Amino acid sequence: MTPVLSVHDLEIRVGARLLMQGVDFRVDRGDKIGLVGRNGAGKTTLTKTLAGETQPTAGKIERTGEIGYLPQDPRSGDPEELARTRILNARGLGSIVLGMQEATLEMASTDDAVSAAAMKRYGNLTDRFQALGGYSAEAEAASIASNLNLPDRILDQPLKTLSGGQRRRIELARILFSDADTMILDEPTNHLDADSVVWLREFLKSFQGGFIVISHDVDLVGETVNKVFYLDGNRQVIDVYNMGWKHYLRQREADEERRRKERANAEKKATSLQLQAARFGAKASKAAAAHQMIARAERLLSGLEEVRQVDRVAKLRFPDPAPCGRTPLMASGLSKSYGSLEIFSAVDLAIDRGSKVVVLGLNGAGKTTLLRILAGVDKPDTGQVEPGHGLKIGYYAQEHETIDVKRSVLQNMMSSSPSLNETEARKVLGSFLFTGDDAHKLAGVLSGGEKTRLALAMIVVSGANVLLLDEPTNNLDPASREEILDALAHYAGSVVLVSHDEGAVEALNPERVLILPDGVEDHWNKDYADLISLA
Repeated sequence: MTPVLSVHDLEIRVGARLLMQGVDFRVDRGDKIGLVGRNGAGKTTLTKTLAGETQPTAGKIERTGEIGYLPQDPRSGDPEELARTRILNARGLGSIVLGMQEATLEMASTDDAVSAAAMKRYGNLTDRFQALGGYSAEAEAASIASNLNLPDRILDQPLKTLSGGQRRRIELARILFSDADTMILDEPTNHLDADSVVWLREFLKSFQGGFIVISHDVDLVGETVNKVFYLDGNRQVIDVYNMGWKHYLRQREADEERRRKERANAEKKATSLQLQAARFGAKASKAAAAHQMIARAERLLSGLEEVRQVDRVAKLRFPDPAPCGRTPLMASGLSKSYGSLEIFSAVDLAIDRGSKVVVLGLNGAGKTTLLRILAGVDKPDTGQVEPGHGLKIGYYAQEHETIDVKRSVLQNMMSSSPSLNETEARKVLGSFLFTGDDAHKLAGVLSGGEKTRLALAMIVVSGANVLLLDEPTNNLDPASREEILDALAHYAGSVVLVSHDEGAVEALNPERVLILPDGVEDHWNKDYADLISLA
């Protein structure tokens, strides 16, 4: 069987840092691979390299057929292009459909020459349309879009008017529709509601090609993958497990236990040999035997597999809030539209000192837009945001817009708190797992998880008393997510939270809920908990 993807002796570096070396694997049709490893180990960099977005330092990648690549932060496509056209063009249909629509209008022209030319063009376009699957393909694309919660009102908008989450779902729909031989999906469930996640699992289970998926959605990985690639950032290698997720977890634990025992036994024997060699070394007649013992001890240790180090976890605590008045943030009569599409209207909100508010609403209801307006990033069409006494906002954007990708990690940190010196900034960065030369990396090369940690580190040094958090647990490994949840539970300031993560809302323990697009406010009760994953 010819592999759809084949990797030989791959080496990848980011600057001077070695991410992986000597990597060999293949992906055959039907291989459904979960790529796992701690945040920052190089998963996102590897997928970019496999997709051809970046080049490896050494080694060879052979690709057969088309690859559909979903990055964490998709920015491809003409901003003026309609979302529907973007999806259909995955099979070359989008531009043809637009041409057919234009030809239909021109056929009604009173100018006989224009009408005749339009009829001829329409016939040619129709032939091409049918050859590429025609209306059945168009219906397939519509079904995929619908299952990803992309209604016609979104599909008929230009890409430039869509939120980051909507753009990401458009790109996912495009890839699923594309008939790619291989799909490489980096956190495909981000920005999906619960029904769409369930549908995506079933789609991936029935996919006939090969795919590699990075996901912190344990259910998605557990139900879809039949192989696991573990990227060990400590050893700079990939361990390949030809088995499903549950068997992989058991096997990896067994492998680590075997490595620990082998190393412990070898170290015990080597220590004995070294001690004996030291005693013999004092006698000239025993010198040769001592050298042999030392050499044997070195051979015992050199042949061992490395024991995986325990992954470090970011130690996160949100800042002690700066002093502020009783109501640090208010908004009244907020509305926002894009063209003729109204997102929400007449939203009133008062954030009291220490209050906890969760914002609910279906995808497209304007949750992210509302947080951007409260943060001062976007302007409302009507209404106003009124800062109270002492207001200091800490804004976490789900698309990491608060990070300047052209500046280094350290420069981003320094800019978030003018009074911060470099030593203090490096100390905080260290607690977020950015050590040594990591501080000088450009933010643009960071993985999604690393960007999340940097954005949160910037909030920590800001002294904010009102946190606006938009999906803060996206892209994080389970251990780092637990740190976020614990920090939320202990934060003394005010929080406005948007999240599909039920655990995040539970940790926040909100007093109030704001439901968009209608702007209805209510006291929180557990009946609303059922809406979190759907919102």
